[in-house]
Amino acid sequence: MPIRPRTIVALAAGKVTRVVSRLRGGGSALPGLVCEKIDPGVLRHTLGNLPLGVVVVSGTNGKTTTTKMLVALLRAHGLRVFTNPTGSNFTRGVLSSLLGDVSLAGTVRADIAVVELDEAHALHFAAQVPPTHALLLNVARDQLDRFAEIDQTARLLAQLAAQTTSGVVLNADDTYISRIRDEVGADVRVGWFGVDPRIADRLPELQEADVRFEEVGARPCLSEQDGLLLPGDDGGSFTVRFGDGADVGPMTLRQRGLAAMINATAATTSARHLLGADFQPAVAAAALAAVNPPFGRGEVIDADGAPLELVLVKNPAGFTVALGTYGAEPVATMIAVNDDYADGRDVSWLYDVSFTSLRERGVDVTSGVRGYDMALRLRYDGVEVAEVESDLDAALDRFLLTNAGEPTRIFCTYTAMMHLRRRLADRFHLARFGEDAEA
Repeated sequence: MPIRPRTIVALAAGKVTRVVSRLRGGGSALPGLVCEKIDPGVLRHTLGNLPLGVVVVSGTNGKTTTTKMLVALLRAHGLRVFTNPTGSNFTRGVLSSLLGDVSLAGTVRADIAVVELDEAHALHFAAQVPPTHALLLNVARDQLDRFAEIDQTARLLAQLAAQTTSGVVLNADDTYISRIRDEVGADVRVGWFGVDPRIADRLPELQEADVRFEEVGARPCLSEQDGLLLPGDDGGSFTVRFGDGADVGPMTLRQRGLAAMINATAATTSARHLLGADFQPAVAAAALAAVNPPFGRGEVIDADGAPLELVLVKNPAGFTVALGTYGAEPVATMIAVNDDYADGRDVSWLYDVSFTSLRERGVDVTSGVRGYDMALRLRYDGVEVAEVESDLDAALDRFLLTNAGEPTRIFCTYTAMMHLRRRLADRFHLARFGEDAEA
């Protein structure tokens, strides 16, 4: 189908905006917004034509990490993959990423697209480009000022599954996700990922009081091509086990913790469902082991010879897992909490997290719009806070100066992470958002 003149104009305007925005150090979503304003159907006229279709990755936690892993797996198997690597998971973020890979004629240099999308924006995307495949991860409290309740988040994901045309991969251990099986079309293939029954007792590490995971005995019946996570005895390695013996691993990720292993299991299962007989376990294991953590998700930065871990936290389950993975090691710690739209305005969820693991070393500084709220919350758990500095730049400068040459860690909400990561990129000559698509 010939491309419409309006689409050509939209793509041209978006590309120009993208260049100007990068020169001025602007945000990643603006070019997509310009493009979308000129032609609201631009996604349909571009991504809608990919030969192997479009995979949408959605859920509350782990979207960015899982998307990056799935992209790495498919590329390792020889596919050309378009993705939105910046973590801007609205439709305009996908568009902004697309502008670097699409010609003015609307041709995308890819065989398949794998896009991370926010639960609500996934439906806006699907209205233009019905996904051929979906990978749905989990449901937890996150930005309830936007989604009102957990059931609403689950309903959004169920609607996405209902609009998917070829295949859906679901989390067998998350009640809200496993129920979505009933919403999938009769001709759509359903796959599952989960944990091996032998480690089912570790699932509470990832659950909230009001988000229940099914008992393992009540989980859906898994097929031979559904993936199960089995951690190794050393605590760092793991294997993705398939019933037909095509196991992937053992392997060790560059990103630590059980949550990262579950994300890898989800990505591996989805890759196998997509690739079918072309899936190669050894290739998959090598690809996963080489994936760097996405910006701010357990990323380790070389801060003048000392490791600095940047850890995104945005809800009780995520913060609890982060503290369990990182917080037990007594290193110098900063916590930065904002309450912008992308973070969620209501930060009362901090009172559903136990911070007692930080008592031994204490917290050097709390910062961000809600820096004082965070300091008060820590006080209730008996965690000493040396300083509160609301200005993120000033807090980062003092934190790094005070702890020069020592390991450090920063827990931060989304917009605080974005701000701090840009400052760290400038300070330590790191890649900026959108520059690590192949990393």
